[in-house]
Amino acid sequence: MGGLPMYVSAREFLGRSPPTIFIPACLRDLVVQLFEVQRAITRPELKHNLVPLEVGEEYQLRKELKGYVIYTVKQKIKQEFIGLGHSEIKRLRLSGVEITNTVSTAEIAFTGDTTSDFILDPDNADVLVAKILIVESTFLDDSTSVEHARKYGHTHLCEIAGHSDKLGNKAILLTHFSASYTSEDIDAAINRLPPSFRSRVNALKEGFKTSSRHQPP
Repeated sequence: MGGLPMYVSAREFLGRSPPTIFIPACLRDLVVQLFEVQRAITRPELKHNLVPLEVGEEYQLRKELKGYVIYTVKQKIKQEFIGLGHSEIKRLRLSGVEITNTVSTAEIAFTGDTTSDFILDPDNADVLVAKILIVESTFLDDSTSVEHARKYGHTHLCEIAGHSDKLGNKAILLTHFSASYTSEDIDAAINRLPPSFRSRVNALKEGFKTSSRHQPP
């Protein structure tokens, strides 16, 4: 929680829009004070939209939202202060020296319904390095063309495979398959991927039927 002002400041420095920050409602006053203290020390604007939520309360995202990225935000001590004793670190902090950097790590990215163009959009750089990427793969094989997938705002598995060199994710979870596929179809499509890429790919198959085969008596 203490890293929030530095996270907002980092976004300002990079020219990004003010973030929306969701917090437990019970912490609202403390977080407001936290930003006020940071402004008094370093005088940045720290523009942001603070949304306090009670337990169980829902927040309606804007309708045009297609996906999102979940980050962890941590404070790491700056290189030049590594090795200093606790008392010296405390003295620097009390004197107003900023001894830490804010480090944001993309943990999970979710694309929603989308074409593969998101992979080539520079604004989506964090999506491509999130530890886990959850991505739609509506169509899996030659029974449906890439052109058809793109026409209706979807992604074909061969497009994902074709851009595999750009996907730095540790794990890729495919979802949103066409209802025309069975669980075996999905497995077969993944098994056709290049081994180096296939090792990172899994499928969310809940609700998909297993092919029924006649067993001889």
